[in-house]
Amino acid sequence: AMTVGEAMTREVHIANPTQTIGEIARLMVALDTGYILVGDGDKLVGVITDRDIVMRAVAAGLGPDTPVHDIMTREIKYCFDDETIAGVAKNMAWIKVLSLPVVSREKRLVGIIGLGDVARAEKSAAAEVIAGAPQPGEPYYQPENG
Repeated sequence: AMTVGEAMTREVHIANPTQTIGEIARLMVALDTGYILVGDGDKLVGVITDRDIVMRAVAAGLGPDTPVHDIMTREIKYCFDDETIAGVAKNMAWIKVLSLPVVSREKRLVGIIGLGDVARAEKSAAAEVIAGAPQPGEPYYQPENG
């Protein structure tokens, strides 16, 4: 079976915890994403979503100069580079995410696996991810572990 490490995307855009949410919002627009990982060196420390910016900053009256670490989500869902694509696809469907950071067993960030990577590796696994995908209006990323 193919592993996550063989299928993942190695280029990952990472925000620094000290960057401002204004900078991150502009980066999200440029990258056309609502989800950016936050790292301190190669250690993953959080994730910031467009929803975090709206709910925890804008709604709370915080300005664009607010540092990422003040509002980021600290519980991060991730997978390991030596796991199978099929297993990770099942997990992605279960937790309703379309992408997951990939870490080595030493917990170092090595890439990201998204629906496109899964589809290129194993078509049947991609169907599973899509089946679990959030419906419109549902949050894209659920930080609570369950």
